[in-house]
Amino acid sequence: MTKTWNNRAWFLVLPVLLLVAFNAIIPLMTVVNYSVQETFGNNLFFFEGVKWYEDVLTSERFHDSLFRQFLFTGIILLIEVPLGVAIALTMPRSGPWVSVCLVLMALPLLIPWNVVGAMWNIMALPDIGLLGYGLNALGIPYNFTRQPISAWFTVVLMDVWHWTSLVVLLAYAGLRSIPEAYYQAAKIDGASRWSVFRYIQLPKMNRVLTIAVLLRFMDSFMIYTEPFVLTGGGPGNATTFLSIDLVKAALGEFNLGIAAAMSIIYFLMTLLVSWIFYTLMTRGDEQ
Repeated sequence: MTKTWNNRAWFLVLPVLLLVAFNAIIPLMTVVNYSVQETFGNNLFFFEGVKWYEDVLTSERFHDSLFRQFLFTGIILLIEVPLGVAIALTMPRSGPWVSVCLVLMALPLLIPWNVVGAMWNIMALPDIGLLGYGLNALGIPYNFTRQPISAWFTVVLMDVWHWTSLVVLLAYAGLRSIPEAYYQAAKIDGASRWSVFRYIQLPKMNRVLTIAVLLRFMDSFMIYTEPFVLTGGGPGNATTFLSIDLVKAALGEFNLGIAAAMSIIYFLMTLLVSWIFYTLMTRGDEQ
């Protein structure tokens, strides 16, 4: 028997496609247009080809910003994913404390990004901030406005506080989806706590952890608001990530060609690394 396909359901997707085209594709085409042209105002454009792309890819400034971006993302993933899984494992699975824990975990995610940066800016001030004053009182020299290491420590700590909750909630959802029969069988077999985690909990969390890693990579790789409000990219260029450098080129220096080419490279790089992450993490499922 031949199967008849009903394609009328695509009409339900059409509004979404139109919305995506308006919000993403049209602005993207505008950026592509600027990336291959030069303008001197008065709506006059001169075709430049791939000149801006060559300037960006050979720029030491771009390489430094890209290195800082990858370093920050790597540190974030190495801290937040294991920490989020560890917190999820300690959360209760039943009882009234479940709701309390879930609400507490969700609170940091509800705070706007610019407010997070302002909060940590005030808290990290070396003279009056709780974090800055406390560290200096303990004899630890700390001033995120002058010391690059202190600035990096503050930015990483702020992001860990803000976004570890996302990993916790995803990991906890994966843990709650595991049938109780698995734990009962492991208890009968005398499995250790580590064996339960390795052979039952971790495989069952594989899909949600894939989503968590992808979301945290994309967000941390494109982070802008929090570090900009906290440090402004300083001291010097210590925390000038690629996103901050891009905005400086576009709005601060009004170098639209360079900024547009950097945006396209940034966009393609994010897609490529996300695809690599997804391919590597789902290879075991396909096999």
